[in-house]
Amino acid sequence: MTDLTPILTKFWDDPQSWTLATYERNEGYQALKKSLAMKPEDLVQLSKDSGLRGRGGAGFPTGMKWGFLPAPDGGPRYLVVNADESEPGTCKDIPLMMAAPQFLIEGVAITSYAIGCNHAFIYLRGETVHVYRRLLRAVEEAYAAGHLGTNIHGSGFDLEVTVHAGAGAYICGEETALLDSLEGRRGQPRLKPPFPAVAGLYARPTVVNNVESIASIPPIVLHGADWFGDMGTEKSKGFGIFSLSGHVTRPGQYEAPLGITLRELVDMAGGIRNGHQLKFWTPGGSSTPIFTDAHWDVPLDFESVAAAGSMLGTRALQIFDETVSVVRAVSRWTDFYAHESCGKCTPCREGTFWLKQIMTRLEHGQGTQDDIDKLVDVCDNILGRSFCALGDGATSPITSAVQYFRPEFEAGMSQPWWELFPPEKSVLFPQSAKETVHA
Repeated sequence: MTDLTPILTKFWDDPQSWTLATYERNEGYQALKKSLAMKPEDLVQLSKDSGLRGRGGAGFPTGMKWGFLPAPDGGPRYLVVNADESEPGTCKDIPLMMAAPQFLIEGVAITSYAIGCNHAFIYLRGETVHVYRRLLRAVEEAYAAGHLGTNIHGSGFDLEVTVHAGAGAYICGEETALLDSLEGRRGQPRLKPPFPAVAGLYARPTVVNNVESIASIPPIVLHGADWFGDMGTEKSKGFGIFSLSGHVTRPGQYEAPLGITLRELVDMAGGIRNGHQLKFWTPGGSSTPIFTDAHWDVPLDFESVAAAGSMLGTRALQIFDETVSVVRAVSRWTDFYAHESCGKCTPCREGTFWLKQIMTRLEHGQGTQDDIDKLVDVCDNILGRSFCALGDGATSPITSAVQYFRPEFEAGMSQPWWELFPPEKSVLFPQSAKETVHA
């Protein structure tokens, strides 16, 4: 497998790829018109048949999630798109919304029709003001063209779409915290059950899907479940956007079938930067256990990555060569999780604080003899005991880094990271070396 599958990224290089005119020149809104002539239940079944799994990280079957909604009772039901892309290294939804937002808008319309929703919400991370403006304009264009609003294309189906900018909190990427935030409350995870499918937004049946999941719906409707299933693997079907960043020659977004390997992707990206070699990498963002150069050929699908000890997650492939301190990188991620913990549950609130203290000591060469075992012990007391997945995610890079690079952690008892791994050797842009902070 060496070929890319440009579908959502097909016309990103168009001079005005984000406009409705460009989208309509590339099969735009043909799928919506086809959908409106189908029965909603047939669209749900089509999603199930395609094998599409959530592209937000967990990989839960999209059609199955739609099917969890209870029978209509005459009240409203909602679609909420999770566009709160916040995890370090994850960068696929924001480029998609910037370059081709109409994919998402059409997917929202089709999904809303399939589940009987007349008011859909797109919840966006508030700091990305440029994306917010582009989405608002895309929705405006769709309304003006009759793809949204009242009696869409004479079908009798009405849909209102609201783009909501959050206040900027990683925890709001968790679906129930997102719903609380959308309702005007503090963003904190809810106790489940009830699940959003039964009592979600405003205590009504709600489907929460990732941007890429919803954007994948129009191509599936237009070309069929078999077309989608022909890509990927038997259990991880279809295509996905892989985000390569770090020490590769050409970082960027690579849309490829699930099951492609890191080796194949890095070859397409021009290889690891000249004169260097792969040391460690993340298969699905900073909250997934890290991999090493022993995992070059692990198929990047949900099952294979899990069998190798990590998670496919958001396919955020952060690539680090031998010049990088594992302890320093993991410590920076730990700072992030400690800062972003919502504080609702004790294991995460207290645990991430202590993880940060220990990691800081180790990266500064001030660690004690017991620090590594203490670090793993704190992780064990967070994993599986926190209210949501944030706590679990905070432990993953630490435990995997200790597993693969324990000698580096032991070195942190006597030498700071910048002596072991001079930062000027790892920077991507040499002129920035003088600005590197050593503490």
